[in-house]
Amino acid sequence: MKPTNRRPLTLRDVSEASGVSEMTVSRVLRNKGDVSEATRLRVQEAAKRLGYVPNKIAGALASQRVNLVAVIIPSLGNMVFPEVLSGISDVLSGTDLQPVVGVTDYTPEKEEKVLFEMLSWRPSGVIIAGLERSEASRAMLAQAGCPVVEIMDVDGEPVDACVGISHRRAGRKMAEAILENGFKRIGFLGTKMPLDHRARKRFEGFTQTLAKAGLEIADQEFYSGGSALAKGREMTEALLKRTPDLDFLYYSNDMIGAGGLLYLLEKGYDVPGQIGLAGFNGVELLDGLPRKLASMDACRREVGERAAKIIADRVADPDADEGLVIELTPKLHPGETLNRI
Repeated sequence: MKPTNRRPLTLRDVSEASGVSEMTVSRVLRNKGDVSEATRLRVQEAAKRLGYVPNKIAGALASQRVNLVAVIIPSLGNMVFPEVLSGISDVLSGTDLQPVVGVTDYTPEKEEKVLFEMLSWRPSGVIIAGLERSEASRAMLAQAGCPVVEIMDVDGEPVDACVGISHRRAGRKMAEAILENGFKRIGFLGTKMPLDHRARKRFEGFTQTLAKAGLEIADQEFYSGGSALAKGREMTEALLKRTPDLDFLYYSNDMIGAGGLLYLLEKGYDVPGQIGLAGFNGVELLDGLPRKLASMDACRREVGERAAKIIADRVADPDADEGLVIELTPKLHPGETLNRI
């Protein structure tokens, strides 16, 4: 969808929307002066609804933008995003643009705060993970006045451009491979659910494909924390104690999948003869495991590269390729934990 070009929002817009003077709006947004709480809330609500963000480089630089690209991701602890950042950095290194990173911890409230602060410095572009966000965040992005590229996902409606994979299709493709290998009793283990919308979409695509084959998830285990080997071991042990006849475990990411694999091998399970397993992301760091984990890559580096190129091209030519939707195709890697027939 090609975005509608809008003039930058001003204090007057917020003044008209809130029914108070521009001077009062300025006082509220700068947190200065004596303003009643009712007026303060009315101004803040109007600014939030409009997507207004104050300009911290106002004055001599008011008509310009800084050579920064706001890169907003949910986590630095997740091994997925450093590779995305590398792709962004490599492309931008050939330009005058510099990436600056903000982290949201998968929460809409923190995303709003990070976006507000970053946009107030008038960056030349925004690269932000995911497509699902609050109305306030979406309004700020729509009014950002610079190229916006949402990354990692294409299952939804972007504000401007987006680059990523279809996670529902990825879930379907993994389910098809599991079914082709004759597995019937399937368990699912996920972290950051449901805050991680991409993991949720893979789960949806996965379960829909199983349903078409007359199967349901036999059991599942969720955890709201991060992705870690230890957590994968714990979740796998808990799931198998509860449902010992499972013959396949599908993990929402490779890190907990690797923890599960180590637990199964330690307990003497025949993998994949007795029980198969697979993760997601194709993390190369895990290639040193005793057995190569089945996984699917998310084209992480290419996502970063393509997103940064869109920003760089649009900065050089503001009319270039607006509203791009670039869907990449992940590849399933069966490793040594999936194929048994």
